[in-house]
Amino acid sequence: MEGTFGVCRLSVVSVRKDPQVLSLQVSQLLFGDHYEVIGVSADKNWVHIRIYFDQVEGWIPFLQHHPIAPEYFDQINSADFKITIDVCSTILYKKTPLSILMGSIVPISQSELFKMEEQFAFNGESKSLGQKREFEFLKLIALKYLNAPEMEGGKTPFGMDGVGLVQMVHRICGYTLGHSLETLHRHGRKVEMESAKPGDLIFLSELNQGTKSVGLLMEENKILHVDGRVRLDACVNGNLVDAETKHESHTVESYRRYLNE
Repeated sequence: MEGTFGVCRLSVVSVRKDPQVLSLQVSQLLFGDHYEVIGVSADKNWVHIRIYFDQVEGWIPFLQHHPIAPEYFDQINSADFKITIDVCSTILYKKTPLSILMGSIVPISQSELFKMEEQFAFNGESKSLGQKREFEFLKLIALKYLNAPEMEGGKTPFGMDGVGLVQMVHRICGYTLGHSLETLHRHGRKVEMESAKPGDLIFLSELNQGTKSVGLLMEENKILHVDGRVRLDACVNGNLVDAETKHESHTVESYRRYLNE
């Protein structure tokens, strides 16, 4: 199977570090995410993949792998598909309804030359994947994730981590971000605290523990981040203050700008 390709045709698929159910979830595939197959487990039950969007590698169950031809993979790469902006919507796939989540890719293109290999029908809210949007739209999307439970490697309104939050919000707004803190640190433009503005990424360190995370600077010096759940806390004198307990929880380490760069 090495050297072949696939696309996610389920609402969400866990991508795991190792080819076993109890392995750490490193990322997720949402409907429409496409990938390259780079290997298969010895028992043939797991497929080793590299996600095209952010180059994350991991394992998915063979039964959740949907193979596609190299030509179709190339078409997906070049087409400006739609990305969904409803928390949950329904797509009719091969005459069967399927629930899909915000940030899913639906293969609807303006190109009349595009040859569809599959049958789809979708009339939910979406935008063109490549269309870049400003902060007001980013805020609208970001707040739809509010109160999503924390989940390592998650990328949906029903479970996500901090990197997944900022990656998905930016992806829906037309920007490509990596899926690790190290990658986020290397790209974008560093900005100083006094120059920070809504939409900037904020890198955080948890007080007393030093655990690193990332969030989004919102209006009125509020920070959208993940700590048990997606939450909105105030930034006061360089520290995050828990909106419920009023205790300081994190310190701000740095800012980076991706929006409008």
